[in-house]
Amino acid sequence: MAGKIDARLAELGITLPTPMAPIANYVPYVVTGNLVVVSGQVPAVDGKIAVTGKVAAGLSIEQGQAAARQCFINVLVHLKAACNGDLDRVQQVVRLGGFVASPPDFTQHAQVMNGASDLAVAVFGDAGRHARSTIGVPALPADAAVEVEGMFRIA
Repeated sequence: MAGKIDARLAELGITLPTPMAPIANYVPYVVTGNLVVVSGQVPAVDGKIAVTGKVAAGLSIEQGQAAARQCFINVLVHLKAACNGDLDRVQQVVRLGGFVASPPDFTQHAQVMNGASDLAVAVFGDAGRHARSTIGVPALPADAAVEVEGMFRIA
């Protein structure tokens, strides 16, 4: 039987994809005590990066938000694996970190990252409210437009 978080994902029309394999020398997540740290995830769909380029230089803020949302979906894939398939174990989204590929004069990184943050709250309710950092970068791996990492407290 699916748990309440799986049911919430279904209500939101989200099906968690097969996780993308790491593209370098790292693991997708680490569990230490009651914390799960999920490595940065790009906006991959079906094993390919779906949103590439730079926000405000070919991509709109809305496209960046959609990319951040997809990144968070990919974070959830690894979080679910870390929780042995049970996302109901998540007690708190502690922190999200966002990286937005953009030109040097772009200053709306926080709006882009809201794509991930808003989904965290939509999925986990009050437990989805989190601390956050968002920074602009000149480029990301494989020309991804956005990358999102996360830290979660689990039961």
